[in-house]
Amino acid sequence: MSTENNVLVTGGAGYIGSHTIVQLVENGFNPIIADDFRNSDISVLKGLEQITGRKIDHHDVDVCNCDELKILFKNHPIAGVIHFAADKAVGESVSNPLKYYRNNIGGLVNVLDLCSEFGIKNFVFSSSCTVYGEPKEEKEVSESTPLSKANSPYGNSKLVGEQILLDLHNSGATMNILSLRYFNPIGAHPSGLIGELPVGKPNNLLPYVTQTAIGKQNELTVFGKDYPTPDGTCIRDYIHVCDLAEAHVKAILLLQQKESNFIDQVNIGTGKGTSVLEIINSFEGLTGEKLNWKFGPRREGDVVEIYANVSKSFELLNWKCKYTFEDAIQHAWSWEKNLAQHA
Repeated sequence: MSTENNVLVTGGAGYIGSHTIVQLVENGFNPIIADDFRNSDISVLKGLEQITGRKIDHHDVDVCNCDELKILFKNHPIAGVIHFAADKAVGESVSNPLKYYRNNIGGLVNVLDLCSEFGIKNFVFSSSCTVYGEPKEEKEVSESTPLSKANSPYGNSKLVGEQILLDLHNSGATMNILSLRYFNPIGAHPSGLIGELPVGKPNNLLPYVTQTAIGKQNELTVFGKDYPTPDGTCIRDYIHVCDLAEAHVKAILLLQQKESNFIDQVNIGTGKGTSVLEIINSFEGLTGEKLNWKFGPRREGDVVEIYANVSKSFELLNWKCKYTFEDAIQHAWSWEKNLAQHA
């Protein structure tokens, strides 16, 4: 296989990373995982092997350890990098901001340093809709929506990350850079062999829902019921993780076509907002499971309502969602039941 197809995926054993590995293999790429499994489980490698029919090259490397990372870059010809490795819990970032700045910004700088040193041309950054902060008037945000103060250190780490990339671009660096501004990934691979596997209590809504339904969690807490939304709960743009994964392949393919010193940012979402209560009601309706849930206080750092304008993702990447919201719920539930069977 040509080394032009070697793509280093930092955080490649994580939720979005693992699904992206599958898409990369299916599109003829040779992914190399760098992941220290702090936010993931080594069992995902078995699932990846079952889905792809091959062993995935993986390395237990912390991106904050520049020496470890440099050995990986030295020993593997790499044509492109997809950088996922980061901590990602909004609430935890509020209580432990230094951890988020150390890992999310320090790790990014380390990877970029080595990309520059080893002449790696293409770089895809895992950004977030949190860079828009709390939308002032129009809740549908486009890439031209002004970026604003993030509601959490996690969001700020993504905002600073994008600024670092812009500064690098403006310095004349030859690297091609694309930041994907994710909205809220949900679901699992249709095979039920990989999915979201939170360490400890889930921070994201749907795994909290499925774990409550299966009995891993006693009760689901809905944070806030008095937001200025139709049902009083927060509204997000929930995107199937396999659709999000495919966008990364499209991003690498786009960058491979560029000469040098290209930079852009693009929203990756569905264009539709869904409330927390709509998720709960949809899950109960689709699965027949009755959830034990209650309202709790608002959670610090949460945005009230946001969803994506997705026209640029289609124009730039020729990408759009294939899976429905209902697919994502069904696939997440299949994954949760599969975990329970093999526990």
